[in-house]
Amino acid sequence: MKLLRTAAIAAAALTTTMTATTASAEYQYGFGNVSINRLNWSDGTQERTKTQAPKRSFTFLELEGGAGFDWGEVYGFIDLENPHKKNNEDDGDGLRIAMKGTMRVFLGDTGLNLYGQIYDLSTGDFDEQNRVIGFGYNYANDNLFFKPFIGLHNAQSKYFKEGNNGYMLGWVLGYNFNAFNQSFSVTNWNEYEFGRDKKYQTDKNDKSKSKKSGINGAVSLWWNATDNITAGLQYRYANDKLGSATYQNAMIYTLKYNF
Repeated sequence: MKLLRTAAIAAAALTTTMTATTASAEYQYGFGNVSINRLNWSDGTQERTKTQAPKRSFTFLELEGGAGFDWGEVYGFIDLENPHKKNNEDDGDGLRIAMKGTMRVFLGDTGLNLYGQIYDLSTGDFDEQNRVIGFGYNYANDNLFFKPFIGLHNAQSKYFKEGNNGYMLGWVLGYNFNAFNQSFSVTNWNEYEFGRDKKYQTDKNDKSKSKKSGINGAVSLWWNATDNITAGLQYRYANDKLGSATYQNAMIYTLKYNF
């Protein structure tokens, strides 16, 4: 199956790269987990998107990991969406694979870094890849981290031939705290696209609904029940993204096994 081969190749490449990097740099930290997730789109989202990229709730499995070195850090995940379905099942609502990888290369001890990101979504008859290259910044203390970035955005999809698609401004942040004698974390990832190419349509059938900007992200609350088990509640949001020229929101229920 094409999608499974793609995922296997990506996982092998990620493993090889991280192994080679570890051998040539000072390893500082690392993490990894597998999770099962259920994403439920709101009723309003399903109503607003029913004529363009209709949103349907789905289950997905995720493999996620990251590592830090003296030169920088890497992060990535692979999602298998609708793992129980076939490629082209149910009008595009079948098996999908989403992959993301990021890398930061530190510029000395300034906190600044060179930033790179690749995101790819594949289905039986559709593929889109987004690439960002630019600059980032890392800030962290005992309980808080904040890592913004800004860069040039390059895109390629079934409806947009490869080329410049404006810019992306984004961040990841997290805050760790204790309550009721339990460990918790709040995290947020956010991406703001702006200056997008006029040919990059969120609704290819209605040019008037195309916007020059779009937002994509999630706010999450995590309960770190044990060293190995984490449960999460995530609020997923997007505006003029994910193929729909409207606001979209969902809740994601997550159970992770950390290794």
